Amino acid sequence: MIKKIIIVIFVIILAILAIYQFFLKKEKTDFSIEKVKLGTIVQEVSESGTVKAGEEINLGFKTAGRIEKIYVKVGDNVNSGNILAKIETSQISIQKSEAEASLNVAKAQLKSTQTSAANYEISLRTAEQNLEDVTAAAKESLNNSYEDALNYLDDSYLKIYNAFDSVKTIQQLYFSGGDQESIKVKDAKLKIEAAFNLAKSSLDAAKQDFGAENINNALSVSKESLEDASLAMAVIRQICDTSLYRDAVSSANKTVLDTHRANINTALTNLVNAQQAISNAEITYNTNTNSAKNQVLTAEGNLAKAKDDINLYEAQVKQSEENLNLLESQINDASIFAPSNGEIKNIDKEAGEIAQSSEPVISFISSGPFEIETNIYEEDIVKVRIGNPVDIKLTAFPDQIFSGKVISIDPAEKLIDGVVYYKVLINFENPPEGVRLGMTADITIKTAQKENVLIISQDAIEERDGKTFVQVVNGKNKIEREVQIGLRGSLGMVEVLSGLAEGEEVSIKQ
Repeated sequence: MIKKIIIVIFVIILAILAIYQFFLKKEKTDFSIEKVKLGTIVQEVSESGTVKAGEEINLGFKTAGRIEKIYVKVGDNVNSGNILAKIETSQISIQKSEAEASLNVAKAQLKSTQTSAANYEISLRTAEQNLEDVTAAAKESLNNSYEDALNYLDDSYLKIYNAFDSVKTIQQLYFSGGDQESIKVKDAKLKIEAAFNLAKSSLDAAKQDFGAENINNALSVSKESLEDASLAMAVIRQICDTSLYRDAVSSANKTVLDTHRANINTALTNLVNAQQAISNAEITYNTNTNSAKNQVLTAEGNLAKAKDDINLYEAQVKQSEENLNLLESQINDASIFAPSNGEIKNIDKEAGEIAQSSEPVISFISSGPFEIETNIYEEDIVKVRIGNPVDIKLTAFPDQIFSGKVISIDPAEKLIDGVVYYKVLINFENPPEGVRLGMTADITIKTAQKENVLIISQDAIEERDGKTFVQVVNGKNKIEREVQIGLRGSLGMVEVLSGLAEGEEVSIKQ
């Protein structure tokens, strides 16, 4: 009894394991799936720094040029963002206007081409449906022609058979002797018999396999059979009017022969018409389907060209936007702005003079008692701009985050352990009571932010040969697709400029 219980328990365990393996255990994959979504992406640069007393800062232009105007004088108190000086930008402004015009043209071309592509998409669907409809209609018409031909083949065989049956009776009544006329009638009867046997054989083959080849063959064979039967009937009818048989063969039998021959000739005409109808249907089928196929090919070609043009105009829009952003940046860099609230301590240039790139023009001291000094790695310094907002955390105040703003980027490099860094000063906007010089600060510079843009995980992209690709998940399949990437966020997310749509799914490497 105990042995049976042990066996039952063992069987139950095996069943549970089998159910788990086949129904409950999920198949392991080496990737996960993520949906493309709209969101906010923030690019940040993090580093540590030190609290310092506010110091005098030399402000200069990022580009060389003739100073158009200086808006302040020594001793002026200014607010953050006030314009202090400006170099001439008339030529850049002209270039900016041209760049804006080029961007508008590229956007208009892109929009027009996208509209055309949508129309071509509709045209393609319409052409494909038309091809399907035309093919079905032409095929139905051709099938109807073959079905009509089969009916005419049935009628032709019947006409020959009926003629043979009557000829056989007439031959037995009047031409059973051994004279020359009787021999000719007998031979004509045998020709009619051979004709209806051939017609029947080809008809049976066509009925057994309703195909174009068999029906066309049956039409040709039956046509020849009808012609042979008609000639044989003419011979018999002619013999009936010879001097020996003119009075012997009854008028009724002569009428029967004439009627059967007329029926055979009518059947022959019907077969010729059926062959012509099939030929016309085949021509119509080929003409209409080829025309519809050409319409599909034309629509496919138009759509493919429109898609190529879209890629071209998207590239032109992107290039124009980059050019415009560059010019706007140059115009912005042509002005000196107050990095924070403070006082003008010295002015080294006058309007009309030439200022070199990064040459000191105005000396400024922040009104705040404290600043944060940090060193930014050369790879990250290209992302940092004066005015970027900063989150500041002090070791001495672990549960608080304070606000700041980048007010100075030293143009000269600084080697630390053989690595190139650049000194950056951050205005400490609202320092807490109790802050001391030399305190350690963890700073996070928010170098860029975009809202309501398409974003995916950094782990979804693969870069090779200067291009960026993702694996788009379509059911159980993954399809590689090239994409254009924009801003790279600090939380492992990247902006998608083109190549993906919201809601599509991409695979994430694990």
